[in-house]
Amino acid sequence: MKLCKPLNKYFDHTLLKPFASSADMDKVIDECIRYDFRMIAINSVWVRYCKEKLKESDVHVGAAIGFPLGQTTIETKVFETQQAIADGCDEIDYVVNLSEVKNGNWNYVEREMRAIADVCKGQGIISKVIFENCYLNEREIMALAQIARVVGVDYIKTSTGFGTGGAKIEDVRLMKLYAGSKVKVKAAGGIRDLATALAMIEAGATRIGSSAGCAIMDEYSGSEQRFEIVDTY
Repeated sequence: MKLCKPLNKYFDHTLLKPFASSADMDKVIDECIRYDFRMIAINSVWVRYCKEKLKESDVHVGAAIGFPLGQTTIETKVFETQQAIADGCDEIDYVVNLSEVKNGNWNYVEREMRAIADVCKGQGIISKVIFENCYLNEREIMALAQIARVVGVDYIKTSTGFGTGGAKIEDVRLMKLYAGSKVKVKAAGGIRDLATALAMIEAGATRIGSSAGCAIMDEYSGSEQRFEIVDTY
């Protein structure tokens, strides 16, 4: 198997529990530094704290917006995005309005996506759209991916990890097919071992969202598997 970057750089190491303490956050920050993960994925209230702690590293700080339900207005999500950027985040993962997806209100969905993507583009911030595929059918996933391609977001993401299901191989393939070559896919939710992470990458994911990144990297280090790096990001 060939990778486009070192395995650790696929991981967005995650702590999104609503009851996380400063001690919990410090532990995850230390893990991000030790394993040199690509990003720490956190609720936006922690952005300043994490940015300060990670300032000597190259680990990105990623803020979850409208998380985990996506049930806030466009204006609210835009404000939360702007605040997270002002606080120092490098990446935004926002949850799409699933009610409007179910309503087939694609104009609303595109306006929301474009509003957040435009804020991110203006500040040089990476934008990711969380679909929450466990609540969507194939047609809805395809439509969202096509809108993402038109808007030009950086990533589309399978799941929050708080829904009734997580990332699926077939969803990653479908998202990648309809989003096109310029929009990347992030697989998240239920990825807890090396085999599952590698299967997601094989299907087309270039980011993995997981709270089990350390265990996965330890499993990789303890195995005989090694991968050819064919490109750098």
